[in-house]
Amino acid sequence: MLAELSIATQGRGMYEITGRVAEHLPVKDGLLTLFVRHTSCSLLIQENADPDVQHDLSAFFARFVPDADDPRMNYLVHRAEGPDDMPAHIKAAVLPVSLSIPVSRGCMLLGTWQGIYLMEHRAAPHSRRIALHFV
Repeated sequence: MLAELSIATQGRGMYEITGRVAEHLPVKDGLLTLFVRHTSCSLLIQENADPDVQHDLSAFFARFVPDADDPRMNYLVHRAEGPDDMPAHIKAAVLPVSLSIPVSRGCMLLGTWQGIYLMEHRAAPHSRRIALHFV
């Protein structure tokens, strides 16, 4: 099975996509691979019970790699699409852009509090595409 999800973001943040991914699974055992087809966002498996986790992760990465207009980032050269552009690429370079999830009888074997997230690193809304491949 090969499918693609389109996710509309409203700018920076974490967008849970677990349910949308589950809709595409056949009732079989196998391995699901997700791959985000962009260079300024990431995929994560993270806690989905307490929204403070998503808030704190977003806050951490904003401090870890601030926008290029922050004086600490004055070494950045690539600024073609604004001050959030190169920092978004850096975050996508250190965070996963693909995930592999085992599937049993059509159900992802995620932990009790685990969800799949698209993490948008850009400030503006974007339409993101995620390839899903099931074997």
